[in-house]
Amino acid sequence: METVVAFFEHIPSSYRAAILIGGILLFWSIEGIIPLSLTPYHKWRHAGLNLFFTLTTVVINFLFAALLLKTSDWTADQHFGLLYLTTMPLWLFILLGLLLLDLIGAYLIHWLEHKLKWLWKFHLIHHTDTYVDTTTANRHHPGESVFRAIFTILAVFISGAPIWLVMLYQSLSVIFSQFNHANIKLPVQLDKVISWIIVSPNMHKVHHHYKQPLTDTNYGNIFSLWDRLFGTFATENPANLIYGVDTHMDAKENNQLTNLLQIPFQPYRRSADISYSGTHKADSVTKDQPSVG
Repeated sequence: METVVAFFEHIPSSYRAAILIGGILLFWSIEGIIPLSLTPYHKWRHAGLNLFFTLTTVVINFLFAALLLKTSDWTADQHFGLLYLTTMPLWLFILLGLLLLDLIGAYLIHWLEHKLKWLWKFHLIHHTDTYVDTTTANRHHPGESVFRAIFTILAVFISGAPIWLVMLYQSLSVIFSQFNHANIKLPVQLDKVISWIIVSPNMHKVHHHYKQPLTDTNYGNIFSLWDRLFGTFATENPANLIYGVDTHMDAKENNQLTNLLQIPFQPYRRSADISYSGTHKADSVTKDQPSVG
């Protein structure tokens, strides 16, 4: 455990870049071998668009890096935060730290983005992707990247996570997000078992269905615990899913960079089927918890 701490406390930027690029290349390759969806699309063109948003996300995270570091260093020096309420072994400190960072820095902001209209208009860009694959993981409007960076800092402040734990979490977050967005087909039972611990590909694809209520389920990033605990966990046969969002199914709106950047500043569009009473075959939703809207 001490080796992990030492490595991530001084992890070079080049290593972090390698994790991002290596993950994309790895899951990109696996998608070609065991694809989940066989729907044909312009894979390279699609990747180019999404990699633009990946680049803007990297830039914005870099701009917030100094504030993130100062916040983490201060909480660690002052022993401020939930992780310092009691003494615990290092392995438990790491696990609880990862859980708290995931809850506040990923699940909470994601849930809010679906509940607040002005946040949803930024998050919408992520959901407009009608061909979900590993490059979709970082398809975030620059404005949304700012919100997520702020909530990451908030998560550090509340948890008291030292910088090595933040770097570990962010590295895992990149890999797991690429994994659960990847267009890969795992054996059904294996995917189901995985989804009891972490967000699996089939679990997250439900979140990318084009209509509610499935859109408003499975908010998790790394751990599936939060969706199960807060009643937002849902399952659905991947064959029944249609990717995208019903208010922006036109390619001119969901596949053109200039329009994607402008969407947050365009008039808000309400789903024509907010109660989800349509006849599409995915209208029935299987949930382990009570239905959410």
